[in-house]
Amino acid sequence: MKEHQEQQLPVEGKGTELAETFKYQRENEALVKKGFWSKLRKFAGRIPFTKEAVAMYYCAIDAKTPLWAKGIAFGALAYFISPLDTIPDAFIGLGLTDDAAIIAAGVRALAGQVTEEHRQKSEDFFTEDE
Repeated sequence: MKEHQEQQLPVEGKGTELAETFKYQRENEALVKKGFWSKLRKFAGRIPFTKEAVAMYYCAIDAKTPLWAKGIAFGALAYFISPLDTIPDAFIGLGLTDDAAIIAAGVRALAGQVTEEHRQKSEDFFTEDE
């Protein structure tokens, strides 16, 4: 994997807080690459943010995505995958609300980084079985 030399943070107010909170970590990347699709399949019909999460995944693995944005994406997706979170996923109706909030914050912070190509790959993922 090509290492990113420079970590250019977003403009103040446009994801800087999340960029600071979710600095890029190889551990998050490994967790997401290992567990994202299985977790997504498990909850796909029950969560409203599925397409956004998949587009964020494609943004995270894109070599053109800046390191600060990868940090936000992998951090948010790692939170979604992790069994240890604020509200356990087993609580039907409430268990995914914290995950949804983290994904929504990540989507807002990455608005300029999630490209039409990432969104199209997400759409294609959901329409390939139809």
